[in-house]
Amino acid sequence: MADEFGHLPRRPRRILKATVWSLQGLRAAWLHESSFRLEVWAFAVLAPLAAWLGADGVERALLLGSLLLVLAVELLNSAIEAVIGRYGNEHHELAGRAKDMGSAAVMVTMVNVMVVWSAILLPRIW
Repeated sequence: MADEFGHLPRRPRRILKATVWSLQGLRAAWLHESSFRLEVWAFAVLAPLAAWLGADGVERALLLGSLLLVLAVELLNSAIEAVIGRYGNEHHELAGRAKDMGSAAVMVTMVNVMVVWSAILLPRIW
């Protein structure tokens, strides 16, 4: 959505509003999505490990970034499910496909976490 005057930089008040809306989204995900809560707890455990186990800034960024990506994709998946839920609970093939694809996106990011963490940490063990 374009700003009030086209694509000009946002003023501080608009940035503050956008921040409030983002925090409302995080709160809604925490309150209504058990998967998001579980992934936040996993992040809370793994983030300090990533900071400790990463040998340099790039490794730490990859380890932490892979975890943050899971949270971001889970938020998008939850948004898809909320929009589909808005239109009713009756089964529709396209709605089911969209929900399955959102779930698959979360799974792919979790596989990414395993690949990144393994690629960084396994060579140190062997």
